[in-house]
Amino acid sequence: MPTVPPASRTAEAVDVTALLERGRTLATPVLRAAVDRLAPPMDTVAAYHFGWIDAQGRPAEGDGGKAVRPALAVLSAEVMSAAPETGVPGAVAVELVHNFSLLHDDLMDGDEQRRHRDTVWKVHGPAQAILVGDALFALANEVLLELGTVEAGRAARRLTTATRALIDGQAQDISYEHRDRVSVEECLEMEGNKTGALLACASSIGAVLGGADDRTADTLEKYGYHLGLAFQAVDDLLGIWGDPDATGKQTWSDLRQRKKSLPVVAALAAGGPASERLGELLAADAEASDFANFSEEEFAARAALIEEAGGREWTAGEARRQHTIAIEALDAVDMPDRVREQFTALADFVVVRKR
Repeated sequence: MPTVPPASRTAEAVDVTALLERGRTLATPVLRAAVDRLAPPMDTVAAYHFGWIDAQGRPAEGDGGKAVRPALAVLSAEVMSAAPETGVPGAVAVELVHNFSLLHDDLMDGDEQRRHRDTVWKVHGPAQAILVGDALFALANEVLLELGTVEAGRAARRLTTATRALIDGQAQDISYEHRDRVSVEECLEMEGNKTGALLACASSIGAVLGGADDRTADTLEKYGYHLGLAFQAVDDLLGIWGDPDATGKQTWSDLRQRKKSLPVVAALAAGGPASERLGELLAADAEASDFANFSEEEFAARAALIEEAGGREWTAGEARRQHTIAIEALDAVDMPDRVREQFTALADFVVVRKR
């Protein structure tokens, strides 16, 4: 897996676990209250998705995800020297949009597992996955707009723009699965839309709610956008070589879905025997009627070719490059040193995680 040294020695002293937990703790009660507004059975289905109950409706302590986005939203409020709580509606709105996308993506991708549990469409059916996803998106805007402030309107506008980009990215991702070749540039554009846009919004939305001007918000979005590209590059590595016990997904999950992720695209663009052999295999896979029944060895062979062609190494390097761009963007924003160190520590966390 890619690793980067901490961007500064001060970042080493930041307790990232506590930072993530703060965002989760502040956002969760408001998130639960928003979900409680949904009509039955959507409220129950959403509660299952968030890990608050099990498939039988009993209280559960499920894995609610990494909570990077709520942490960023709460932290960004402090750029403006506002209280962390100022960013909570933004944190909740971003988390609702993120989970709207997960519910729909799992269905579209046919993913049966998320966070070590059956996905919503697998337990409650495709119709509920679609309806609850739609409801979460509507709730996201409601949570912001009911604040009734000029800042809330500006925040909602940025969230809506980010959501449209996210949907564009998912559409690109799906279309690429049916193409033999995708360029590295196309892949980065898709991942910037699918992951970068919402992390960009998360990194600025608390500051916007705290009164930040557009220049400050745009610069924080630059940090979040490039952090999102680093985040997705790591996700792409985990999607092929991640430990299922850590990721909660099947082995070789992205290869099973024929995803044109960064390691695959970079390997195909590299040239050479391994690259050519990989291209032949993937082209044949697209026509194979028994692809769903491929053995572990067949997927392992494709992963080995991707690594031999340099796709794994290139993607790890791209994660580090995007991480550097994100950190450097912070230099253009005046903020308390403590807040800058926490932004840096969160960026470091993104590129060294294992799930």
